[in-house]
Amino acid sequence: METTEILNQFNSCYQKIQAIAQDETWLLLIADKKIDPEAATHLGDVLHYLSEAMGCVEEVVEVKFNQETF
Repeated sequence: METTEILNQFNSCYQKIQAIAQDETWLLLIADKKIDPEAATHLGDVLHYLSEAMGCVEEVVEVKFNQETF
């Protein structure tokens, strides 16, 4: 898998998880305490760490792109 493909996969996962975090059903489950309130924190943590991983991969993609353009 190319680094750009990895970045695209991370981005896709991020978008899907973010959609869950903003979903009305998810928010109601948390508000009604039908699931552990920590679930919202964990989902936020997942988004944070996925974003951090994406940033690391973006650096590699940028370096590779810069090397290919020279």
